[in-house]
Amino acid sequence: MIIFIVSLISGIISGMGIGGGTILIPALIIFFNIKQHIAQSTNLIIFIPTSIVALYFHTKQGNVVKDVLKNLIIFGIIGSIIGSFLAVSIKSDMLKKMFGIFLLIMGAYEIYLSKKEKAHPKQR
Repeated sequence: MIIFIVSLISGIISGMGIGGGTILIPALIIFFNIKQHIAQSTNLIIFIPTSIVALYFHTKQGNVVKDVLKNLIIFGIIGSIIGSFLAVSIKSDMLKKMFGIFLLIMGAYEIYLSKKEKAHPKQR
């Protein structure tokens, strides 16, 4: 039952473009005792079909800025190659700490942005 709930929540978050790995990776580690490297690799495999579905719907709605896609794809591929080499050379405990720090930084940044937007609301 846990895998169903985690998969559903991760898929919803992925479809929103937020990144389902923020839910899936910790859940695989906590609930299924999977090592960090394996959890991240599993997330990457799951990312492919969920991204294709999300891309279809977002493109259909006109939510994709096509002018920047070429550079994003090229440099994203280069970055993923570098990141893959780094990930396999880092011990699992260190990778887990790095992932946790990344999540904390992103969470703090989102809180900062939400407070900034409340203080200075954008006019529409």
